[in-house]
Amino acid sequence: MAESHDRDAVQKSIDALAIAITIRSIPRILQPLLTTDLTIQQLKVLSVVVTTEAGATGVGLVETFGVSMASMSKLVDRLEAAGLVTRSLDPEDQRVRRIYATDLGRSVVRELMAARPELGGEVLAGLSVDELRALETGLRAVSRELRSNA
Repeated sequence: MAESHDRDAVQKSIDALAIAITIRSIPRILQPLLTTDLTIQQLKVLSVVVTTEAGATGVGLVETFGVSMASMSKLVDRLEAAGLVTRSLDPEDQRVRRIYATDLGRSVVRELMAARPELGGEVLAGLSVDELRALETGLRAVSRELRSNA
């Protein structure tokens, strides 16, 4: 019973800290987004393509984003011209072209979307070695749970 109460209290504290950290991180997260030449729609599509291992399709992207095939085709053309995606024929259905992220495309998404400024070097430099070890232990546990729930 006491352990359950302690767990609830700690989880509430973590929730509050996560919100506070997110709010303080917004300016650092926005900076790369404000300096990119990509539109928000292009970033969204690129993010979906990056996370689609089998390769996205135009029809799938149209359904996901609720736009016309012509609009999506032009958007993918721009991503391809920028070297962020490639198109190739589907080996099982020659009528379908698969859209894959290039290394550059994956790098862009990683830098823009997966940035964790709250875990950046300047923040971590202010932590003691014991605090860094505790953070590492906690992050490993979170990573483990994310992997097991995937």
